[in-house]
Amino acid sequence: MIFVVEDDAGIREIEVYTLMQTGFEAQGFPDGEKLFSGLKKNTPELIILDIMLPGEDGVSILKRLRAENTTSKIPVIMATAKGLEYDKVKSLDLGADDYLVKPFGMMEMVSRVKAVLRRTSPPKKTETLRVLGIALSDEGRSVTVDGVPIALTYKEFEILKLFMSHMGVVFTRDRLFSEVWGMDFYGETRTVDMHIRTLRSKLGDYGRLIVTVRGVGYKLEVPGRERTANG
Repeated sequence: MIFVVEDDAGIREIEVYTLMQTGFEAQGFPDGEKLFSGLKKNTPELIILDIMLPGEDGVSILKRLRAENTTSKIPVIMATAKGLEYDKVKSLDLGADDYLVKPFGMMEMVSRVKAVLRRTSPPKKTETLRVLGIALSDEGRSVTVDGVPIALTYKEFEILKLFMSHMGVVFTRDRLFSEVWGMDFYGETRTVDMHIRTLRSKLGDYGRLIVTVRGVGYKLEVPGRERTANG
């Protein structure tokens, strides 16, 4: 959930709409009073906070957010008017995570939101998946076969990770499109078949573990064996 604090209703609606269209939940507030009421009901992942607001201004609101235990860790992007260098510097000094200079484009806003969330998200626990002589690690996106590193493309890595995380589960080509390429990907089934073929080749003798389920899709299967995961 992203909170947007902007007193201009038109701008606020566009910002909220854009965030929702790009995969975020979002809610708008016209001022600090409404924001703090909203914070009692929900804790957002990030707040986009305009500096020029009626009543309490954004800098003062940021100060309050950073002073309260329940809100001190919420990432905040400040929206500043062009030329107000003092407000920008003061916001960063008070703990703002980034800033946008008005007027800004909606895609710039989304990009800044994603960048701040990447920086402020807690590190994920590294997981190593193992199936026989294949070892896959999220750290460095590395894969080894019998201890020897192999080079996989981004898509090949994601396909293998999906298979190793769901041993014995049959994935249709449509589901592989959805999981690996994303819902907005439109292609032909031979795209998946091509990636499976090259992945099998790179895995050497272990390529046979990727089983074709005729008329359905693919799965990773080791008869009588289960994968193990070590964090």
